[in-house]
Amino acid sequence: MNFRADNEVKKPMTLFAAAGLTDIVLLLLIFFLLTSSFVTNFGIRVDIPRAETAAVTEQHFINVTITNDGSFYVMGDPVTRANVASAIREQHSRHPQATLVVRADKNAIVDDAVHVMNVGKALNLSMMMATERASR
Repeated sequence: MNFRADNEVKKPMTLFAAAGLTDIVLLLLIFFLLTSSFVTNFGIRVDIPRAETAAVTEQHFINVTITNDGSFYVMGDPVTRANVASAIREQHSRHPQATLVVRADKNAIVDDAVHVMNVGKALNLSMMMATERASR
């Protein structure tokens, strides 16, 4: 059903009304500003006092790398399985508060990683295993 007369032809609108678009953008801006304040910080909020002098503290790590072919590296230097304990003990004597970081290849033998961890446990070192974040 066409109610228009045949001589009445509508031309397309050439002007673009941006008023509706600016309303939407403004509403989105307000939404994001309000919801950003709801983001929680995990941890305990503490107001730390300021000091006039600063002491630089360095945390030392004893890096032990185990490759998939069974090679051991302590602080980047290659060592044999028999000498891993003495190399870690030497690093521990230099830095008694150091943390043992075990970087084992995912295809490395588990017994090699356990051997390094046993050495760290015998020296009463705090230990951590280096991993990569899984991709999602």
